[in-house]
Order: sequence, then structure tokens, then C-alpha cells
Amino acid sequence: MELVKLNRNEAPKKLAKDIKACPDHIIQDVLKRAFEEDLGLSGDLSGLYFIDQDARRKVALVSRQDGCVAGLDIAGKAFKFIDDTVLFDKRLEDGDLVKKGDVLAVIEGNARSILAAERTALNILTHLSGIASYTNELTNLISNHKAKLLDTRKTLPGLRALQKYAVRVGGGVNHRFGLNDAVMIKDNHIAFMSSLKEAVTSAREKLGPLVKIEIEIDRLDQLDDVLDCRPDVIMLDNMPPEILKQAVTIINGHAITEASGNIKAETIEAVAASGVDYISCGALTHSVQNFDIGLDDFSA
Repeated sequence: MELVKLNRNEAPKKLAKDIKACPDHIIQDVLKRAFEEDLGLSGDLSGLYFIDQDARRKVALVSRQDGCVAGLDIAGKAFKFIDDTVLFDKRLEDGDLVKKGDVLAVIEGNARSILAAERTALNILTHLSGIASYTNELTNLISNHKAKLLDTRKTLPGLRALQKYAVRVGGGVNHRFGLNDAVMIKDNHIAFMSSLKEAVTSAREKLGPLVKIEIEIDRLDQLDDVLDCRPDVIMLDNMPPEILKQAVTIINGHAITEASGNIKAETIEAVAASGVDYISCGALTHSVQNFDIGLDDFSA
């Protein structure tokens, strides 16, 4: 394995402060399922048969590209889940902007334990850092506009809380966590309604003022009927920037506006320039590229 040393040219830049942490019971549940999947009943056979039970190892998590790191504490908990005596020394924090070659953490302890936890820890860390880095990239592209970047429910089953945490680390904002958080009326719902306005009025009476109601449209000619329902949020789906701008003008502050549909780095600035309040992007979580991080032998 490669011998690495910490980059010392400059201190890492902080991207986010006071990030709401992912609840520990969710992290522990994810780790439990991950290790049950990876280790099964027999454990790491390679480690058991080829590494002395008392062998020790000192390694480092090293960034192989520039970006934003997320999931360091969770990676540390992965090693501790296998062996509480493993030492996990963070050199950086979630939300730090890192460079290729930066040492993120140094791990020291029983060699079998470190190798048993390595892949699970890296899978989580590289995935969450990929989300945070892409979120950071997109938020930078719209930083001169009022629009905020939202995630979606297009997450991997069982990993939503971790993925949405990574979005927060990258500077994004969380949309609803689940179907139970807010009302979102889409075309599939409208197809079952005899009257959109009556349905929205009934929902508001039953749910009260604290539950937000959002209605999705994909054409300008739907706006008058939707505005008559007085929703909290109007989602403008798959509209080109020039149509978005017209929609924002018509809505005129009577509802929060959210642009959605095929949002990517090449198009997001033009979408933000339309004047919408929020831009939601499923690609933050459903198809993001993992961040490249390695586990290398370490010399302090």
C-alpha cells in the first residue's frame, strides 16, 4: 500500500457550520445491517486465516480528489462497531473542503478489526462525501441568486437520513424526509380528485396550518386553478428557464416556488436566474458519483 503524509500547505476551508447531525440510533442500525451483510456468520475469513490475531496496524483515510468530506464520524463509528479499542483520530471535520492527498483520519488498532470494518466504512464515507461534494458544486453555481438547493425523496432505501445529512454538509437544504412530513399533490393524485380546490381545503382543515401543502404543475395554464387553492408551495416541474420566469411573475409571491426536473450543473444557474425560491435535484442522492478515498499505510 501507498505511504502517505498529510498535506500541510494550508488549513482546510470550512463549508458549513452547526450542521444538524444524523441521529446515532439510525447510524447504528445502518452499521448493524451493513456488517451483517458483509461479515455474515463467519466473519472476515481472509483476516481470520492470514493475519495474526494480535497484529496491529496504523492506516490513514486519504482523499484522492478535491471536494467536500462528509461521514467521517460515521466512518469512525464503523470501526468502533467492530472493535471499540480501535483508535480513530480525525484530522478534518465534515464540511471541510479537502484537496487530493489530505489525510482525513488516522486509524490504529488490531489489524483484523481494521480490515473487517474497512470496506463498510469506506462505502459510507465515499458515498456521503460524493453527495456533499456534488451539493457543494451546485450550490456554488447558484450562489449569486436567492434560490436554495433542495434534495428529494429519491434516496437509497434505508440510507435516507445519512444521505440527507450529507446534503446539509454540502450546503443544501432538506426537502421533506417522508410522505408523512407534508402534502405534495402531483398529477397522479389530481387524477383521483373531482375538485382540486375542495381536496386542498379539506386537507388543510384536517391537518391544520402547520402541515405544508405543495402542488405540482408542468404548464402555465394550470397556475390560475392552483393559485385559487392557496397552496404553500408550487412545484414547477420540467419547465425551461423562460417559462419558469413567467410562472414566478404570475405567482408574484403568493406561494413559495420550487423548480424541479432534470436539474444538473449545466442548467442550474439559468434555473436559479428565473427567480424561483428553491431548486430540487434528485441527482444529489440517486445517482451521485462516489468520492475517491483510500485507506493507506500511514507514517506520522
